[in-house]
Amino acid sequence: MKVVAIIQARVNSTRLPNKVFMDLKGKVLLEHVVERLKPSKKINEIAIATTVNRADDVIEKFCAQNGIKCIRGSETNVLERYYFSAVELQADLIVRITADDPFKDYRIIDEALDFLVRGEYDFVCNNNPATFPEGLDVEVMRFEALKKSFELAESNFQKEHVTQFIHQNKDKFKIFNIQSDENHSQKRWTIDTREDYEFVSRIYEALYIDNDIFLTQEILNFLKKKPDLELINMDVKRSEMYKN
Repeated sequence: MKVVAIIQARVNSTRLPNKVFMDLKGKVLLEHVVERLKPSKKINEIAIATTVNRADDVIEKFCAQNGIKCIRGSETNVLERYYFSAVELQADLIVRITADDPFKDYRIIDEALDFLVRGEYDFVCNNNPATFPEGLDVEVMRFEALKKSFELAESNFQKEHVTQFIHQNKDKFKIFNIQSDENHSQKRWTIDTREDYEFVSRIYEALYIDNDIFLTQEILNFLKKKPDLELINMDVKRSEMYKN
């Protein structure tokens, strides 16, 4: 059973263009996202799914330089891009990763994959309802669930947001949601704006050591000592799943 983490990435972000190549302690964001997946005991391959837009040639070049499989597809229909990427990669299980999340925790991903296989689920997530920080989202699915979504999704919203067909059609899938012991859904750990980048940069400056990965509890412990940091991006517009 082949498990593939597919990272969706493009440079033409609406709110913060080229954010995937912004510097965090000497490495670009996209490189950190890849690095944080590598310790997984479940993921067999990491790939990046970008667009056919010429602006994203730089992402294909990044992949070539770092030995990462790069697949290019629709810029607006991200569900289609994911589906054809999964087909090309011959993936049985897919881990959906967004390239603007600098704190991904491979242990939560492995836990989700474990639930998916043992519970014979179609889709396992930790964001519906959300109890983890925004940016620690985990969504894993069987290829069959992705295929069904691709074949049945009709709205542009479902096509732009890969898993929304599943979230909106729970009766069509066997789904499990992982809950955190403590509700941290009010925390924002993703990069969409300059304020987000400033917040993340401060944490990387304090915690990142080359060739080492700091994880969720270390971030939480640091923020307990520096609670004012969370004020930096507290007013940024949030995903609907993380609005209280």
